[in-house]
Amino acid sequence: MSVSNRILLAHGSGGRLSHELIEKVFKSRFSNPMLNQGDDAAEFQIPNPKPRMAFTTDSYVVKPLFFPGGDIGRLAVCGTVNDLAMKGARPLYLSAGFIIEEGLSLETLEKVVDSMAFAAREAGVAIVTGDTKVVDKGACDVLFINTAGVGEIPEGVNVSGSLAAPGDVVIISGSIGDHGAAVINARNNFGLSGDLFSDVAPLNGLVSAMLKAGIIHVLRDPTRGGLATTLNEISRQSKVAIAIEEEKIPVKPEVKGACEMLGLDPLYVANEGKLIAIVPSGEAEGILKAMRQDPLGREAAIIGQVETGKPQVLLKTFLGSRRPLMMLEGEALPRIC
Repeated sequence: MSVSNRILLAHGSGGRLSHELIEKVFKSRFSNPMLNQGDDAAEFQIPNPKPRMAFTTDSYVVKPLFFPGGDIGRLAVCGTVNDLAMKGARPLYLSAGFIIEEGLSLETLEKVVDSMAFAAREAGVAIVTGDTKVVDKGACDVLFINTAGVGEIPEGVNVSGSLAAPGDVVIISGSIGDHGAAVINARNNFGLSGDLFSDVAPLNGLVSAMLKAGIIHVLRDPTRGGLATTLNEISRQSKVAIAIEEEKIPVKPEVKGACEMLGLDPLYVANEGKLIAIVPSGEAEGILKAMRQDPLGREAAIIGQVETGKPQVLLKTFLGSRRPLMMLEGEALPRIC
């Protein structure tokens, strides 16, 4: 960059510095034929003549920008890819919008963009359009990213939070609470011992293998609000009761220890690389087998079942009692995604 190694307001002015920023920082890393057209919108074709499409968007304001296991860039790409995958869609194209606080170092921005480019390649998606705004110092907190994505839903796939049915079983793809525990430890410099790493990862490959293995009624990634809140959302959408068993829910010892120290319940702590699947009981073993062959589903486990009754989530405790799990009240962990 010719003028400064830090972002200036002029980098967002639309002039020469803006073009240099776009060419040298973004297009050089996200390069693909559609982005390289350089028009105001990306032009693309959908292979299927009558496609069923999924479209989603999300914004990322995590603090700190970098944390063990990931960063805001990886989070932004994986989060949108996973939102598409939770509809059973094959992610195709993403957009990326940046709101940058004046004074951010170019080195930091380039690290974030490198991470986004790597995550996009990992997920097999292309970032085909984007936007950059630079705001006055203090007008935002360092760096915010918005990503939107479109994906194609394969023929025969019908996945929705409203399709859980009594008799279905509930599967979790792995240990819960990893992302939230890692971010709050990094954010507050608690220095908690143990391997606290975010699980942030693109789940579309895992979902593709699961859909080939059997019928899936519900897919959902338990991000903000964690497992308990996400199951409550599904329970309300499907108008069913969901019962899960505490002893079957995988929680890493270091995450459990951190949560106990911080007064948190792992059931409400965010995840960014895990999914919940609700499937007919007869399909469960085949889907579990497929999940365990993928590194992101190696620890997959059946943790409960769907029951008749009013919409609620019940937890069977280690002592054998059943207690209701409510939705998260308030914000347990600030700025985790």
